[in-house]
Amino acid sequence: MQSFELSVVIPNRNSPFLAKTIQDVLDHAGCEVEVIVNIDENWVNWEVNDSRVRYIHPSAPVGLRAGVNACVALAKGKFILKCDDHVAFGENFGRILIDSHKEDNWVQIPRRYALDAENWKIEERTDGKYPVDQMYIDFPLKGKDHDWGIHGVEWRQKREETKGEDLVETMSMQGSCYFMTKNHYENRLHGMDSDFYGVFAQESQELGFKTWLGGGKMMINRKTHYSHLHKGKTYGRFYSMPGGNVEMSNKSAYYWMENKWEGRKYDMKWLIDRFWPVPSWPENWQEVWNQQVKEGWPNI
Repeated sequence: MQSFELSVVIPNRNSPFLAKTIQDVLDHAGCEVEVIVNIDENWVNWEVNDSRVRYIHPSAPVGLRAGVNACVALAKGKFILKCDDHVAFGENFGRILIDSHKEDNWVQIPRRYALDAENWKIEERTDGKYPVDQMYIDFPLKGKDHDWGIHGVEWRQKREETKGEDLVETMSMQGSCYFMTKNHYENRLHGMDSDFYGVFAQESQELGFKTWLGGGKMMINRKTHYSHLHKGKTYGRFYSMPGGNVEMSNKSAYYWMENKWEGRKYDMKWLIDRFWPVPSWPENWQEVWNQQVKEGWPNI
C-alpha cells in the first residue's frame, strides 16, 4: 500500500481549473502526496490519470462542507491540506508546511497571492493588497456594506507589524487553503457542520474559532505561498447552492459571540483581547453587542 505524508483534499463544483490545480499540487508538493477530489456535480471530460489521485462522485450534490469531510475520511496522510479547485502553489509547499508544524492543534495557512488563472501564475497587482499575510474578524454590526455576520478581512497594518516573522499568528483566514493534521480536523474540530452552517458559508469562521477557542493556533507561514483566483463577475461562483449565505452568517456570529460552543477553553473575549486593538471593534464592543442582542439579534 502506498504511503503518503500529505493528503490534499479538493471540493469541486464545475470549476474549469480543477485539472490544473491537481497537477500543480503533484508538481510542487515536495513530499509524498495524494489528492482526493469530491466532484459535486458535473463529471468533466478529463481526469488527471495518476495513482496518487482519487475521485469521489456522489449521486447528488452534497455541498462543500460534506465534500471536504468525505475526502478527509479517505485521507491516508498524517497531514491534510484543503484547497479550492482554482489555486496554484509555491515550490515544495507541502514539505515546508510539514517541517514547520510544531503542534498538533495548529492550523497553518500559506501566504496568499492572487492567481492569473489564464496564464497560471501570480497575478501582477499594484493595489498593495498582496501578499495577504494577516486577517482579522470584523465586528458584527449591520451597516451600509455589512450584514450582521462576522467576516475575515485582510489586515495590512498587522502584516507590516509582523514583517520578518516566518510563522506568525493570524486571527482569521479566507478558507481557500489551510493545513493541519488529520487528527486535529477529525478529533478536535470534528469536521465541518453542514446542519448548522449549510453547505458553504462560514467555513473559515467555524474552523478558526474552534481552533483558537479550543486551545490551538492559526499560523501564517510566510516560507511558502499559494495563489488563489478571485472569480468575480468573470467566472462567477462555482459553488452556487441553496443554503449557507447571509442567514448562516448571522447565526454563526450569534453562536460565537454568545460563547455557545461547549468545546471551548476560552470565550470570544479572550480571542479579541489577544489581538487587540482589532479594526472595526469599538472600545465598548461588549456593551454594543449586548445592546444589539437586547434589541433582537436577527435570525436567532
